Parts: sequence; C-alpha cells; structure tokens
Amino acid sequence: MPNTHGTEKILLYDTTLRDGAQSEEVLFSVSDKLRIAERLDEFGVDFIEGGWPGANPKDEAFFQDVQRLRLKKSRLVAFGSTCRPGNSVEKDVVLAGLLRAKVSIITLFGKTWDLHVKRVLGISLLENLDLIGQSIMYLKKHVDHVFFDAEHFFDGYKANPDYAMKTLLVAGQAGADCLILCDTNGGSLVREISAITRQAAVLNVKLGIHCHNDCGLAIANTLAGVESGAQHVQGTMNGLGERCGNADLTVIIPNLILKMGCKTSLNSQDLTKLTSTSRFINEIANRPPSRNQPYAGLSAFAHKGGVHVSAVMKDAQTYEHIRPEAVGNQQRVLVSDQSGRSNMLYKLKQFDIAIEDSKDPRLVQLLEEIKELEYQGYQFDGAEASFELRARGAFGQIPEYFKLLSYRVINEHHEKEDIKDRIGAEATVKVVVGDSQPIHTVAEGDGPVDALSTALKKALGWYYPAIEAIKLVDYKVRILGGAGSGASVRVLIEWQDVTSSWATVGVSKHIIAASYDAMVEAMIYKLFKDSKNQD
Repeated sequence: MPNTHGTEKILLYDTTLRDGAQSEEVLFSVSDKLRIAERLDEFGVDFIEGGWPGANPKDEAFFQDVQRLRLKKSRLVAFGSTCRPGNSVEKDVVLAGLLRAKVSIITLFGKTWDLHVKRVLGISLLENLDLIGQSIMYLKKHVDHVFFDAEHFFDGYKANPDYAMKTLLVAGQAGADCLILCDTNGGSLVREISAITRQAAVLNVKLGIHCHNDCGLAIANTLAGVESGAQHVQGTMNGLGERCGNADLTVIIPNLILKMGCKTSLNSQDLTKLTSTSRFINEIANRPPSRNQPYAGLSAFAHKGGVHVSAVMKDAQTYEHIRPEAVGNQQRVLVSDQSGRSNMLYKLKQFDIAIEDSKDPRLVQLLEEIKELEYQGYQFDGAEASFELRARGAFGQIPEYFKLLSYRVINEHHEKEDIKDRIGAEATVKVVVGDSQPIHTVAEGDGPVDALSTALKKALGWYYPAIEAIKLVDYKVRILGGAGSGASVRVLIEWQDVTSSWATVGVSKHIIAASYDAMVEAMIYKLFKDSKNQD
C-alpha cells in the first residue's frame, strides 16, 4: 500500500526498556538496559524510552549511567505521568524526577477516559484537563520536546468522544509536540483504530500510535493508525510488554518500509540488522525466541515441503514474500519425511557435497534413511548437525574418530543432612580411538546425562583436547507414541563451543540411550567441524 504521508518520515519510538520491561518473567538490570540502548542506537530507532525516573532506583541509575553512552542516532526519552492531583507543578515529585533525568525529550501520559478520571484519580473531568495542560506547559519550559501519551484514548473516545478529544486539544494547546493515541487495554479492532485516528487527525497536530496486543491486533492496529494519519509509531522489540505485550517493532518496521513504502530514519543497511537486534534483545531478556516470528524468526524463511523447495530453488520469490537478507535473516531448507529430492540436493549443496546425478543411489538411499528415521521418531528440523553427519556419512566423508565399547550409568540418592535430597550420578565409559588400547574413564555429575557427558569428554580428551570446549546448553525430551513405559523418547540437545552452536537428536526407548546417541553425534560433529576448519 502506498505511503499516505508522501515525503513525511515516520518516527520510530522504542519503549522496550520501559513498557517491555513490564513483561512477566523479564527483569532487566541497569547493565542490561544500557546494552540494549546501545544496540537500539546502532539499529537506528529515533527515540529510546529509558524508563520512569523517580519511580524506582533502577531507572534513576539508568538515566545517570546512560549519559556516558553518547548515542549517535537515537534520542533518549524519559517517561512519567502528569502532575498528581492537589499538587502544584513546581512542587510535584513526579515532574521533578523527570527533569532530574537530564534529557531533552519527555513523554507524559495523562488520562483521557472519563472512567479513569472519576474512578482512578477521583477528580473532576475539568481538573484532569488542568493537570494535563499545566504539566505540559511546565515541562516545555525546561525541555525541547514533550510527547503526550493519551492513555486509554480509544476506550475513552468510545465512551465519551467529546471529552477524549478535549484532552488532546488541551495537550496540543499547552505545547505538546506529538499526541500519541494509546490503545492501552489492547481491546480495539482495526476499523475502530482507523476511524478514531481519522477523527483525531482533524486537530491538525502530529499524531502517534501506541497499541497493546490483547486481541492479537497490535501490529495491524499500528499500521492502521499510520494509514489514518499517525506519523509517530511506538512499540517494543519482539512485542515485549505487560499482559499480551506491545506492538512488535521487529514486524512493524519492515512492514512500514518494505510493504507500505514509508520513509523512516532506517536505511537498507540498518534494516539488515533487524534479525540480529531481535535475537540480541531476546538473549538479554533470557527469553526463548519465537521460531515463527515474522521477518526475524528462525523459521520465517524455512521450507520443508518438497514442492516448495523445488520451486524456491528455481526462484525464491515463489514462496518468499521478501528477500531474507533484507532483514538480516536467511533462507533455510528443512529435512523431514515430507522432503523430496529437491530438499536433499539443496542441503548437499550447502555442505559443498558435489553430486552430478540427481538419481545417484547414495542420494536415494539417504532420502529413504531419513524418512525411515523420522518414522521412528527422529526430527531433523531442529537437529541439523545430526542430519549433516548422515548426509556426509552417505558420501563417505566422516572418518571413524572413535568406537564405543561400553558405558554404564549409576544414579545415587544422598541422604546426608548437608546434601539431603541431592541426586547425583556416576558414569563409566570405555572407548577405543584407532588402534590404541581401550580408554576407561569414570566421572560424576549432577545427573546421568551430565555424568555421561563428562565421562565421554574425559575419555576422548586424551586424543582430542578440543573436545573439552563443548558445552551442553539446552536439553529437551519428548515422549513419542506408545503406552506407558514402552514409549520411545526423543532427546534434542543443543551444544556450543567458543565459535558456534549446533543441535543433535537421539531416539530410543531408554532416555539415557537416546541422550548418549545425541551426545556421540555432538562429539563427532565437533571433531569434523574442527578438522574442516583446519583444511
């Protein structure tokens, strides 16, 4: 859809550090907030809302420490409320805290829904208008810009349109540089956002849009707000936020630029940082990324069906709405029981395995093996290292680094008072490397998998010291079809060393056996990867 603003630039306002920090189970330290601010500045958003100075010690500390960052592209914003009822603006502690942050831009939120004015603030509608106007005029004497967050504006408009519009009019007359229309409860529909934003646009002031995702419509509502006249977009990276989250800037930004043709501060090179920025913030938030997140998700440009892959190999746009590289992501082809020859050829090309004939019996045999393994419960979508080993093995590229002779694991339950209820494990592993004598090692661990991994690394470390660099970072178990104790389990393990990460999979009726199979493949993959890098 064409840009409705012509040459007008859409301003991007990130509130991850404030609204996003209100997500359940997300807790940013001051250091975390500083690192995120640096990354957002590098990405190129116009405004970074740092928090509410005066509301808590952490935000106070952030605004003190952030001064040394010297942001290059983004401008820092402090957030807070209008003057408290019964206070003068000169003596109000909230406004004083905002000014103490020493920033040139302040976002001030005020009530626009008469329900909140009467039931929450407990004041008259006229007094609330005075608080809005006086607070903005006071702050404008001390800072360059004041943005007015019209809290609950869409609900307020639906309940009492005349009063909601009066709050905007008062804020504009007091000198607010932008009036941000907020769907604070996230309950408005797209058609409501469009119609009400157009009504607000008759005031002939700069409008912004701030949506929450309680109906799953925050992104659509934000884009509708832009189409209806908003020139300032607020949201969070990855949709972080209270309850169901805020509008996701990692989806909104590429939609504005690539789909709607809007002008922003970001250039094409900045946009390629989208995926890495999204994943960085998820990492800092200690939050697992959504694989199917649009644009930045690991599965956003992943292809599994054989028909899809065949078409993508001829022309990527047959099943990709944009080039993945435009947002810093990449195309991926998955291997599964739905795979055809096209998937295999694509993956072999990725591995630099030359094959002249698509009917090569080794390829046919590999395809049949993968389908049979997936029928047994293996899943290679998330364990590409396991698939690569099988693919290279089919073409004779994986040497025998070691041979297992035996392993044993014993669980121990300690009842001593100082370690009461601690369950430990002892693992014994016997392996042979080449023509050497068998290597027999014993190791303890917090559990059977930990003990077995330690014992295996200890055994192989005699000949392959680099194996010690492997760390187990994630461990998932899935019970497959079957009844009771006779069911099989699938173990998916993620590993990493100092340079990369990879995942392996094992399937068995015994969880230890499945874990061991995945563990062995991880060690082999590490050894092969290292030898390849040395070539």
